[in-house]
Amino acid sequence: MSVFYKTEVEVHVTFQLVVEQFFQEAEPLEARVNTDIQAGPLYRVVGTPLTISCHVSGFSNKHAKQDFEFKMIQPGQSISINIISSKDKYFSYGSHKDRVDNKDIYLTYVNQTSVLFEIKSLRKEDEGEYECIVINSEYTYDGTYNALTTVKVISDSLSVSSSDTPTSLNYNEGEDLTLTCQASTTTFQHTHLSLAWYVHKDGEDDPQPIISLDKDFTLSPGQGFEQRYNEGFISLDKVGKDTYKLKMAQLVPSDQGKIYCRAQEWIQDPDGSWYLILQKDAQKTPLTVKAKEVIPGMPSLVVKISTQQTTLQEDQELSLSCSIDAQNQEGRFFSVAWLQGSKELARIGPMGILSVQPEYRDREKEGELRATRIGTKDYRLIIKPIKVEDQGEYVCRAWPQDRSHDGVFSQGAAQDSSSQMITVLPKEYGLSVQMQDADRNITEGGRLRLACKVAGVKGQLSVTWQRKSVSSTTAFFTRVIGLSQDGVTEKAEDFMNRKVIATRPETDSFVLELDEVTPSDSGVYQCTVSERKTNGQTHSQSQSTTVAVNAIDSLVSTSLKSRNVQVTIGDMVEFICQIKGPRVPITLTWSLQRDGSTKDIVTLNSDGTINWSEGQQQYQVKVQNRNNLVFYYMQIISASQKEDGTYWCKPSAFLMNSHKNLNPSNKLTLTVQKPESKLTLQSNPSMTQNINTDIQIKCSVASNTSKSSLFAVTWLLKQGEGNKTIISSDQKALVTFGPEGELSNSQRISMRRTEGPSFELTIRQARLSDKGNYVCQVEEWLQDPRGYWYSLPAKFVTIRLTVTEPANDIVLDKSEQQLTCQEGEEVELHCNIISGASGGSFFYKATWLYTRDTFPNNQTLVEMEHTGLLVYPDSQVVRNLQGRLHLSRPTQNNFQLTIKVAREEDGGLYWCQVEQYQLDNEGVWQQKASNSSGYTQLAVNLAEPKLNLEKKDMELNVSKTHHFNIACIITQQSSNESKFQVTWFFKDTEMEQRPIFTSYTNSTLQTRLEEGALSFGHPLPGHFILTVLKPEDSGLYFCEVEEWLPSVTHGWRKVAMNKSGHLAVTVYADAEVPEPISSGTWMSIVVVIAIVLVSVIVLLFVKIYKMNRSGGNKSAPSLWAESHPLKDGKD
Repeated sequence: MSVFYKTEVEVHVTFQLVVEQFFQEAEPLEARVNTDIQAGPLYRVVGTPLTISCHVSGFSNKHAKQDFEFKMIQPGQSISINIISSKDKYFSYGSHKDRVDNKDIYLTYVNQTSVLFEIKSLRKEDEGEYECIVINSEYTYDGTYNALTTVKVISDSLSVSSSDTPTSLNYNEGEDLTLTCQASTTTFQHTHLSLAWYVHKDGEDDPQPIISLDKDFTLSPGQGFEQRYNEGFISLDKVGKDTYKLKMAQLVPSDQGKIYCRAQEWIQDPDGSWYLILQKDAQKTPLTVKAKEVIPGMPSLVVKISTQQTTLQEDQELSLSCSIDAQNQEGRFFSVAWLQGSKELARIGPMGILSVQPEYRDREKEGELRATRIGTKDYRLIIKPIKVEDQGEYVCRAWPQDRSHDGVFSQGAAQDSSSQMITVLPKEYGLSVQMQDADRNITEGGRLRLACKVAGVKGQLSVTWQRKSVSSTTAFFTRVIGLSQDGVTEKAEDFMNRKVIATRPETDSFVLELDEVTPSDSGVYQCTVSERKTNGQTHSQSQSTTVAVNAIDSLVSTSLKSRNVQVTIGDMVEFICQIKGPRVPITLTWSLQRDGSTKDIVTLNSDGTINWSEGQQQYQVKVQNRNNLVFYYMQIISASQKEDGTYWCKPSAFLMNSHKNLNPSNKLTLTVQKPESKLTLQSNPSMTQNINTDIQIKCSVASNTSKSSLFAVTWLLKQGEGNKTIISSDQKALVTFGPEGELSNSQRISMRRTEGPSFELTIRQARLSDKGNYVCQVEEWLQDPRGYWYSLPAKFVTIRLTVTEPANDIVLDKSEQQLTCQEGEEVELHCNIISGASGGSFFYKATWLYTRDTFPNNQTLVEMEHTGLLVYPDSQVVRNLQGRLHLSRPTQNNFQLTIKVAREEDGGLYWCQVEQYQLDNEGVWQQKASNSSGYTQLAVNLAEPKLNLEKKDMELNVSKTHHFNIACIITQQSSNESKFQVTWFFKDTEMEQRPIFTSYTNSTLQTRLEEGALSFGHPLPGHFILTVLKPEDSGLYFCEVEEWLPSVTHGWRKVAMNKSGHLAVTVYADAEVPEPISSGTWMSIVVVIAIVLVSVIVLLFVKIYKMNRSGGNKSAPSLWAESHPLKDGKD
């Protein structure tokens, strides 16, 4: 029977086509640098480690170590957080700095170009989008230098326990061990559990696996346990949904140690690999295995008999267990017999064949006598119903059996067990109860029906139905429901809301019915019938049976298959979901995981209805029933890349008015591939054209994949190692210029499409810079069944273009020079044109270049365009040097580069490149020639220290109420770029020196005295003044100066240090201050000197007067003109 369901356009919401913009702008053929990060989302558990791999390729130096940075953006935020950098130790933000410093977050290099980002213990706030950034070690950008992935931090929901295991286990060699372990998880994500049992032996460092069930449900024995596993002595069974049972038969002393189970939770990452997200161990239980003791004179074969009940009533069941224990028992054969007195009842031979004595064969045929082997060394005899004549002593007897090469057994000496007395009491009443045959294995959600048959009834009857769990040996019966002799039912409190009834359909029959059973209803059910006679006496008889309720998810298996999961766009795909199990109402959902998100495609409900998600016209479903199998089919009529992803089916059972999720199927990943491209191109391999001519470069499509194909074309120019996009046209014929293109190129370069189709690139007025390899890259576009356009891998052809130019008539001075200067000096570098600079129509472009040993590439410092415009290219490497450059042209033949204030790191090779330009007939500048100069090797020596201070010692008396100045004067410095750190010191009368004030190079001031005690001034360069406002102590004051110079290589470096002279200051109280020599003493001296001068003048006048008196009336000759008139020449 097959039923098809098809989606109808008029029933479902119209499918919306989403048109994506594939190209915002033309891109190069292939990025050289590529950065890859581990694909996400990565689901990891809080508290566990996180590792993210990041790799970069494509750098010119493949062996150079690359630097990486990691950032993150938390959910709902837009600001990225710096986490860690391999280059900058101060990169981390405060939120992560402590974790980075404590090595909780770190980077590990796998090789020079790959790192692992690791977090030792995840926190919930670590969830978000992580970005791996590669620091570009080159000076051009060509590719992708970052990559993103997503991390989801989920809660720990894995639990593992072995609650029913005692605190210690003690066994004898040869006995059997059975242990259970419960492991489960409530993670919302699809995960797999693996479980293994381990034993940690004393004295060993690592535990040893016994047996494991991996995430793919494959059993594997541990090392050393393979043979016992293959022989069936060790097994691991999954019982129900989350219980795992370990069985170890015939324990050996080497098995002892601490035994426990370990559960691991696995999740499948987007790259298809399985990742262990969590691991937990149950409690370890010590296991002791006592070795067999071999006592001289004791038999090598030991036989034991046991029973749970030695006194029975007639018609009850007798169970006699017989166990044997022998040396080297594994691989040996035995015969076992049960005897009542000296009379043998039954025997099990060495091959397991049962033989019964003639007088018991009728009882054996009626099922009243049964004997079986229940283990490698255990045997059991059951007699039911037992009779009074069965009373007596019972013995177990065992014989070793040796098997010859021809298969014949020879019996060894018999060994008897001790005797066991069994007492059988006759029936006091005639009432008997027998449990009728019933289905003891019931499926979850089904109905449990048990019936008790009674006989020998003489009075009124009532019945009580009870239940107890089989998971615990100490469990006891609890009431389920009772039916009185008056026909009144009474439910137990735990079953008040359950669908349970007790009936008596016939006089000799009682029935229990329990609907919608669950696995917790499993256990031993007991029917107790009570008979009340007319004399008031009551007698009861009971019978019990074990009922197992199997969980529906343990009975239903789901698998997903497909004939082909790698298809081409347009192919038909069919998935088959097979469900095997009991007939219960099943609802099935088809799901698809794609791009990190999961969506349901269609749900087929148990009532026959279908729920489609929006816009799924490309799918069809059908269902087929075959016996206990149900096949669900889902077809993709015509596959597109929108159907690419991981598919699975999820069944659920409708039980007790609710849906119970069953185990989903395995996942199948459908890969929808693009068709193989049949595109081929053709063109001329090379062209040669003259400068200033128009050039047409053409490439044509020779064959294509489809007649309806569209084409996107990109023309690239390959010069050196990189590709530069010139112009491109997308599949809609929209033309755009490449990001590297100059504005002038849009006027010189164009492209057009012609029949064929052919693609023609036109370059007008070709320049020398236009030469190179031109790549015609053609990308073919096809339309998928859903109307989306997709591209096939691009094809390309290369055309080599050669542009010829006139002979180079410009010659530069190519002599090499060695220059040495001191740091801080000005350096002049010359680029001289020897010939070719004449003619008013020629103009020149000069470019100065620079390199040194630590640079991977040459650096352009400054350019003087042929128009006279100065250009400083943006470069982080030489930005500091560019700020101190000046390019000039003092003469027509000389381009002079001046470095102002040279520094040590300016050393290296300098040279210039000169290009000759001329205007053509259309007024466009054309390059005519170019040449390079010789190299100039510049070495910059560090500046010699020249720091000097004024060192004059002085004395000063001052009162405590007056302030005084301490001057620190720099008389000579090493460089004009110097900065100074000035510290004033005070040395007291005990010659103890201490700093009191410091002025740092960054103008930061630091005082060591109380606030308001000092004042600082810097009135002139090299002149620093410290004013003591509150003199307290007498002593010596002086300053110490440190001279610092800037250096890109070393940062600020200290060049010199010097000290000033001492200022001896004596501080007095106001009354004790001696008269200042400037006021009292000096005034007295001035007065005395004035008196002396006056006296000397008076004496001189007196002396002159006396001399005139002694010379008589003759007067001396006068020098005045009136006394000596001028005479003429005649006299």
